[in-house]
Amino acid sequence: MSTEKIIDVKLDEKSVIRRSPEIEKERTIAIYDLLEENYFSPEGDLTGPYTLHLSIRENRLVFDIHNENDGPLQETTLSVAPFRSIVKDYFTVCDSYYAAIKTSTPSQIEAIDMGRRGLHNEGADLLRDRLEDKGITIDNDTARRLFTLICVLHIRA
Repeated sequence: MSTEKIIDVKLDEKSVIRRSPEIEKERTIAIYDLLEENYFSPEGDLTGPYTLHLSIRENRLVFDIHNENDGPLQETTLSVAPFRSIVKDYFTVCDSYYAAIKTSTPSQIEAIDMGRRGLHNEGADLLRDRLEDKGITIDNDTARRLFTLICVLHIRA
């Protein structure tokens, strides 16, 4: 078993007031996929596997890294400012996508989905780069799944 991985992820549920069924499904899938396969390697003397607590506190994205027994190891924070426009655009395209599923042609749905995936990739790349600047290495799939969870944390009623 690799030690450079996340074995549990906990979202700060206090920061989310409500979720649509579509967003709840995205959250569930992202967590499942993340726990099935990920690469997460903080630099230093930390030894995994890790439990990751994600939250937003004072306009900071908080990655509170714990050991496998949920003992605290390290807290890393990122400003949410660089993510705001991508998350906003991503939600706009997602709303269009969910509406299109009900009434649009397959080619229209595919075009919207391509835009959605492009924004998702952009957000994941930004997250991976920002975490790398803080000494945490993640792979592309892990970045995509964590970006989905960051989006869930941004939902407000």
